[in-house]
Amino acid sequence: MSGRVKPEDVQVIKKRRDGALRALVGAVPYIQFLGIEFERRGDELTAILPFSNKLIGNPIISALHGGVTASFLEVTSIITLSWGTLWEDLESGAIEVDKMDGEHMPRLPKTIDFTVDYLRSGLPRDAYARATINRSGRRYASVHVEAWQDNRAKLFAQATGHFLMPQRRD
Repeated sequence: MSGRVKPEDVQVIKKRRDGALRALVGAVPYIQFLGIEFERRGDELTAILPFSNKLIGNPIISALHGGVTASFLEVTSIITLSWGTLWEDLESGAIEVDKMDGEHMPRLPKTIDFTVDYLRSGLPRDAYARATINRSGRRYASVHVEAWQDNRAKLFAQATGHFLMPQRRD
């Protein structure tokens, strides 16, 4: 038996992973309200906040609302943490994507504290964020998240959060 993966198997795996991410993100109404999307490359996620006028906090300077920015960063952190756990279960076969509904979704981490650094005003354009998990154990996780718009090197906000991880269902 060769170790080669057939092209049709690659498509099945991609479809399963994309379906799991859609189910995870789709289970949170606030994510839909803000319009946050996630792009997946392997196990790495990039959050995208498409610009909308409803996200403006100060119409005089057309800046993103600080609460929207903080929410964007926190959602990115929580989904990234959840995706890490879900990824393991998905790859091991412990979770079946077809059965991911409201009752069979993994529980999300709960925020213990979340500190946002607003580095500059968020402009009226799409924003991107990526979270890095500094520590993730059975009960506790620490995450750093960065947000940018046109240039990844010019962050407009960053945050650090600590989360209580959900106990795994058996």
